[in-house]
Amino acid sequence: MKKLLSMLLASMMIFTLAGCGSDEAATDTEATGDAVKVGVCIYKFDDNFMTLYRQELERYFEEDLSADGTKYDVTVVDGKNDQAEQTNQVNTFIADGVDVLVVNLVQASAAPTVIEAAKAADIPVVFINREPTKEDLESYDKACYVGADARQSGTFQGEIVANLENKGDYNGNGVVDYVMIMGDPENVDAQYRTEFSIKALTDAGLEVNKLFEQRGDWDQSKGQELANTALTQFGNEIDVIFCNNDGMALGAAQAIAANGRTVGTDIALLGVDALEECQQMVKDGTMTGTVLNDHIGQAHQAADAAKLVVEGGTLEKNYTVDYVKISE
Repeated sequence: MKKLLSMLLASMMIFTLAGCGSDEAATDTEATGDAVKVGVCIYKFDDNFMTLYRQELERYFEEDLSADGTKYDVTVVDGKNDQAEQTNQVNTFIADGVDVLVVNLVQASAAPTVIEAAKAADIPVVFINREPTKEDLESYDKACYVGADARQSGTFQGEIVANLENKGDYNGNGVVDYVMIMGDPENVDAQYRTEFSIKALTDAGLEVNKLFEQRGDWDQSKGQELANTALTQFGNEIDVIFCNNDGMALGAAQAIAANGRTVGTDIALLGVDALEECQQMVKDGTMTGTVLNDHIGQAHQAADAAKLVVEGGTLEKNYTVDYVKISE
């Protein structure tokens, strides 16, 4: 009887040990199968360009980068153009234990706050579209910026005008009289596009005259409102309307038509982003030109940088994707 009892106890111990081994194996399998958690903060969802960008970013993570067996759990949130809201979203992602942050800042000046929080939690952060300062990026070895050089986009806008047969002088007074509709003046993209579009004209030996410059905050309705105000005030004096993005240029196009002006005949209109609608307008002659802000290339580079740092690689500080001039 004692012998039988000993055999039963031994069998139970073996079964228990086998069971524990199975649980540990299952836990290890689940751990290796865990998805990489990516928290994406977009400054606002109703921005035309950033809508395309975030959709491609999410698709690329979940389809292309997942093809090698690594799964990506991507959560994208809307900052609603409110930096306080976005800061809360960043903190929530950090508390949730994301593996990497991808941040399109509402305000570039908020970069130090985001970096400080991410650094304290040892979470990498890939900034996109709105560039932090060099000092901000260098303060954290797991921070980088993916974007395009806005000076190039402004230069391309100006070159498109300078290459016109009349060199942008539609009213024939020997001067390019222009209207500038800016994005957010705090944003370096808005600053550079504004500055370098005009610099390209003066570098080409053209005389320029600024009639009107106001901020439109990247918004189509504001672009329409500001263009209408300028056209009402200055009428046929205006040769060119520069817009820091295509969203505002779409609004300006509506104002131009409403004021009886015709792009290509008595006025020029420039944007940046090369939205599909604007590319068609350039082909149709209802927009003078735009500059391709390659959302696909930038989205892929941002995701690749996130993948690199999550896997233990070393980030460069800046990843730049070239703009492309579109004028026909």
